[in-house]
Amino acid sequence: MEIYREFKFDAAHSLPHLPDGHKCGNIHGHTFAVIVYVSGPVGEKTGWVMDYGEIKSVCEPVIDQLDHSYLNDIPGLENPTSETIAVWLWSRIKTDIPQLSMVEVKETAATGCRYTG
Repeated sequence: MEIYREFKFDAAHSLPHLPDGHKCGNIHGHTFAVIVYVSGPVGEKTGWVMDYGEIKSVCEPVIDQLDHSYLNDIPGLENPTSETIAVWLWSRIKTDIPQLSMVEVKETAATGCRYTG
């Protein structure tokens, strides 16, 4: 069984390694969506895979580091693509949620990436 919890954060970034003139090389912002997926068996007594509140308590402090920031200034996010952000989040969440199965980062409703470790 797989469950998920969605989070949002607003941040600015620029992508420094693009060809000259590419619009994403300029500073711009997004309301990012982060969806954290957790897999495992459904507990016999609880009837759930994991408490959504526990997912929130682990993920929210990590995501709060990104909210209303310039992502390029955060160590490890000097080139803050969706892909880089997903790996960065995974590395900070996986230790506390061993059943983590996927981190999805969406820059817009139509674009994003999924990282499975």
